[in-house]
Amino acid sequence: MSSSSSSSAPAPASGRVDLDGAPVAPLTICMIGAGGFIGSHLCEKLMAETPHTVLAVDVYCDKIRHLVDPAPPHLAGRISFHRLNIKNDSRLEGLIKMADLTINLAAICTPADYNTRPLDTIYSNFIDALPVVKYCSENSKRLIHFSTCEVYGKTVGSFLPKDHPLRKEPEFFVLTEDESPCIFGPIVKQRWSYACAKQLIERLIFAEGAENDLEFTIVRPFNWIGPRMDFIPGVDGPSEGVPRVLACFSNNLLRREPLKLVDGGEVQRTFLYIKDAIEAVVLMIENPARANGHIFNVGNPNNEVTVRELAEMMTEVYANVSGEPPLEEPVIDVSAQQFYGEGYDDSDKRIPSMTLINKQLGWNPKTPLKDLLETTLTYQHKTYKEAVKTQMSQASASS
Repeated sequence: MSSSSSSSAPAPASGRVDLDGAPVAPLTICMIGAGGFIGSHLCEKLMAETPHTVLAVDVYCDKIRHLVDPAPPHLAGRISFHRLNIKNDSRLEGLIKMADLTINLAAICTPADYNTRPLDTIYSNFIDALPVVKYCSENSKRLIHFSTCEVYGKTVGSFLPKDHPLRKEPEFFVLTEDESPCIFGPIVKQRWSYACAKQLIERLIFAEGAENDLEFTIVRPFNWIGPRMDFIPGVDGPSEGVPRVLACFSNNLLRREPLKLVDGGEVQRTFLYIKDAIEAVVLMIENPARANGHIFNVGNPNNEVTVRELAEMMTEVYANVSGEPPLEEPVIDVSAQQFYGEGYDDSDKRIPSMTLINKQLGWNPKTPLKDLLETTLTYQHKTYKEAVKTQMSQASASS
């Protein structure tokens, strides 16, 4: 069905082959959100190891500046930066038409924003994604769309009494792409604005596939972490912003402040190293016959911890990385209302089933939690420690 220009191209000089042994032809990839955390790592991987060309679309290029401003001589013609906002730029369809594949990473995906900016969150994750899906469908272009593990919401087990034996049965908490229900809190809990918007765009993409033969793959990331994730408030992001958990805890560690545990930090999460995750995405890019029409969980069920356990691990790892002694009181408890404001709610547990991605793409995560925390916190300390120290001394001098 695809009218992609590369479908009959000869095998690249690199000799790359797909999982079925067929040569991988060079692709032109329109990557929306290329300047973000995931996009920057994916651009690096594609430039270093594949023959593909990237049209990098974003409003910022800080995290890929080393690739595009200007492109190094050996990458000339293989990556170009296109500064545009997908909300209102007529150039978007032209870029999608030029490409064989579009990858959509654009999103507002910070929990603190779901409460305080629910309209922006819904528009960003549903309304703004509509033209991307439409242009891919109308022009017979393949789409890899990034969703979220938040579409699952709460587990079935969370509605059972706390000591109920069924809570321990995998069918009540392991999340499966094609079977697990999506269970959200009431409308007044605006935290679910993100999950609902992401679920609705998934349903729309699935419907485009069923009715109009759109070739698609949907990715549900489960807490991908690593260097360049998120921002440190007041240093490379807004002073008043609240980033996601890893950057939030990193910010506390850099400032030698106790890590704030929302409602005791009892919710459970799994964490996946960004480099493991990017390997999964490249498999999707280069194996359309195995990836098209599927929704994939991409996570690491072996790296499951409560948020409290994560805080304790990060405190220990950071002390080793920085050479600074841990705080006497490393964590403090705060309520969700104090930390996020009214309307916050949370999913209890997110454990991905990896059966489908393993069957289709032969992918398994590799990096243990302690190793990925060590790599990430080494980066955070090296990149931000001096800037945070300067900011803190300026703040104390002016107070």
